Amino acid sequence: MTDGWLTLPGMARAPSPNHNARPPGTVIDLLVIHNISLPPGEFGTGLITDLFLNQIDISVHPWLENVRGLEVSSHFLIERHGQLTQFVSCHDRAWHAGVSVFDGRQACNDFSIGIELEGTDDLPFTAAQYDKLLSLTLELRSLYPLNHVRGHSDIAPGRKTDPGRCFDWAGYARDAGWSEQALPEHTQDVTANSAPPSNIPTNPTT
Repeated sequence: MTDGWLTLPGMARAPSPNHNARPPGTVIDLLVIHNISLPPGEFGTGLITDLFLNQIDISVHPWLENVRGLEVSSHFLIERHGQLTQFVSCHDRAWHAGVSVFDGRQACNDFSIGIELEGTDDLPFTAAQYDKLLSLTLELRSLYPLNHVRGHSDIAPGRKTDPGRCFDWAGYARDAGWSEQALPEHTQDVTANSAPPSNIPTNPTT
């Protein structure tokens, strides 16, 4: 890692202007999982990258009028086929969580790392995505004291719904070695009863 930029095999780098400095002395201890697709439900369009780089052409689809002028980013994006791209240094504050709270702490962007999965609330994510999410999670946990993982919906309830009901919390937690205490409360009964490790599960919106 160099200045918060990871060097995992096959990953791409596309620096986003949508970031700023974390507050001095911040401990980065929260991982946040999102989903995103642009337009909603369409994959492989390249428009997520364009959005994060402030280069989106809203004329290509009527729905994109909803993101006109929007300045957002995430540290990482994992596309449906498993391509991993980093947009913001982990040392910096990406603009992924918005109005949010975790464990009584406001503004989760300050102390979190955000990962976007290309997808929707109602479609299963791909094996390639879980595979890349696992390797990314393990790398990040070796570099930062990430003690908790949450979905966007957990830190912005009522405002956000991602990563959605199809995200395999049990498989992800098992394979990444998250403790029950590190997980969202709504997942703990499921993960406690999950099968022994099987490596990788087979199995918009910012």
